[in-house]
Amino acid sequence: MDIRHNNLERSSSPYLLQHINNPVWWQEWSDEIISYAAETKKLLFVSVGYATCHWCHVMASEAFSDLSTADYLNNHFVCIKVDREQRPDIDQFLMEFINNQNGRGGWPLNVFMTSDLRPVYALTYAPAKSRDSMLSFLEEAEKVQTYFENNTNKIPPFVSAENPPEKASESSLSDTLSKYYDTENGGFGKGHKFPPHSSLLFLLYQAALDDSPSTKTICSKTLDAMRLRGLNDHLQGGIFRYCVDREWTIPHFEKMLYDQAMSLWSYSLAFRVLGKETYKNMADNILKCLEECFKVDGFYIAGHDADTEHEEGATYIWSYEEIKNSLLPEEFEKFSQTYYINKSGNFEGSIHLIRMNENHIEDIESKLLTERLTRKQPSKDNKILCGINALLAIAMLQAGRFLVRPDLEKHAANLIQNLLNKFWDGTNLAHSYSKDVLQKENFLFDAAAVLSAISLLFEYDDSWGSLMTTMTLYLKSFQEDGKWKESSIGDFQKVYAAWLDHPVPSSVSLAEFGLTRVALLTGKEIYPMEYREPFKSDFYNIAVMINNGLFHLFESEKPLPWNLLPVNSLRITGKNETDCYMGVCRPLEKRFYPG
Repeated sequence: MDIRHNNLERSSSPYLLQHINNPVWWQEWSDEIISYAAETKKLLFVSVGYATCHWCHVMASEAFSDLSTADYLNNHFVCIKVDREQRPDIDQFLMEFINNQNGRGGWPLNVFMTSDLRPVYALTYAPAKSRDSMLSFLEEAEKVQTYFENNTNKIPPFVSAENPPEKASESSLSDTLSKYYDTENGGFGKGHKFPPHSSLLFLLYQAALDDSPSTKTICSKTLDAMRLRGLNDHLQGGIFRYCVDREWTIPHFEKMLYDQAMSLWSYSLAFRVLGKETYKNMADNILKCLEECFKVDGFYIAGHDADTEHEEGATYIWSYEEIKNSLLPEEFEKFSQTYYINKSGNFEGSIHLIRMNENHIEDIESKLLTERLTRKQPSKDNKILCGINALLAIAMLQAGRFLVRPDLEKHAANLIQNLLNKFWDGTNLAHSYSKDVLQKENFLFDAAAVLSAISLLFEYDDSWGSLMTTMTLYLKSFQEDGKWKESSIGDFQKVYAAWLDHPVPSSVSLAEFGLTRVALLTGKEIYPMEYREPFKSDFYNIAVMINNGLFHLFESEKPLPWNLLPVNSLRITGKNETDCYMGVCRPLEKRFYPG
């Protein structure tokens, strides 16, 4: 391989393939490349991102297309591009470093590091030419190289550490979350608004237990803001990644599979707990989006780009005239009574659709969607990620229970079987599939998600029991000295698993969730678990709720209908007609017997 050349055309990653025309001599991460850097005594320049990332595209078109910047990088560094979704271990290690350095991070994540994996300096976006107080990327690179030349032997090592959140008392959990709650707009925090999936799930399960009015208010106001305002694609269904403002008005327009999975679970559960029909409608629209926009050959792709032909949100936004000319006068009048429509717009002079009320105008929305589909559409990240597909299967199984949709249970079972056929070889679970290439490196998240999904399927069909046992043993192979490791791939150092439950459950939380469920379903010993810091560990705390007896375990010879059971329930087939809850088993009540 000629390293004095951009070699990304060899890659299977949609993200890396987006950079094949950069003048930077990009390489994929490999032992060969790291050895070359060591032999030439050059620093590594590692740039991490993903295919649907807006600011990654901006850097690709600016700094990484600038000939002067590329010439300097090529002469002084060995330049490596990493798809964060294919190598979550590298991404996690480097994100931990930039958070230690700056207190925050993001993508693109650009890190200069030695060939023996000692990071020197990290930054996110930098322009091709300096402006205002921002140095150009070339100036940043020059400063790093000068520092390295003067301090080659003084750069300290940086090692991945396990950083579990602080333990917390059960009584503090909801109160602490309420302190983060934005009472005016819904959601948490006072800046960018991300959909707080794990927090919503925890609070909804909590509300099912204690019927707290304040907890229900937090959930309903947040779910309504996500549903009615700019996070939601009102015409095609599905949600965007996050909103850049506190009021949930303007989103970052990428659509990710993991957000669809988690929001499907949240809205389905909310329908059962809070009883609002609009939440069922929202869940149905997410499912519609998944089938129309994400499904490919029995799997679901990773995501849709924020940009259309280098313009963020171009597919989704409208001018006032476009809306008016697309509708009949009476349709426009109804639409204007349902959505905020004005000539000045709400996004750079254009209109991003936000609802004012619950008016039913599906025929008009369908007409506008038909018009929108004639436009250029965002590019897709067509990778199939094993763990995120398994997470979607979990969400579909939960939605099947809460919405009384047995078809979703069958759909999820087919998805898990497809994943096993493609990714599981009997001893190893592969990670991703793209461009006819199966990425065989293994990661904790994938194992935890697949096991958790199988444990749910076992409640429907105990023939999954043998595979559940096998996958439990496989999952436990990611434990070392009582700690979870995300992976220990030979071309990188061991990386301990992350604990943060945003935007998806952490690998640790999902592993504990799956193992706790398996133990209860198979009558194994349950080990004590303690609650962890709210917001950071909300999905983990659901696993603790299950572990501590706050979920019912129903046993009956004939399957009990899910709509008759509490939302916090597990179900097994057996001769004992019992409901075990909080350590006490009671005979089943008559209302639980079908017929």
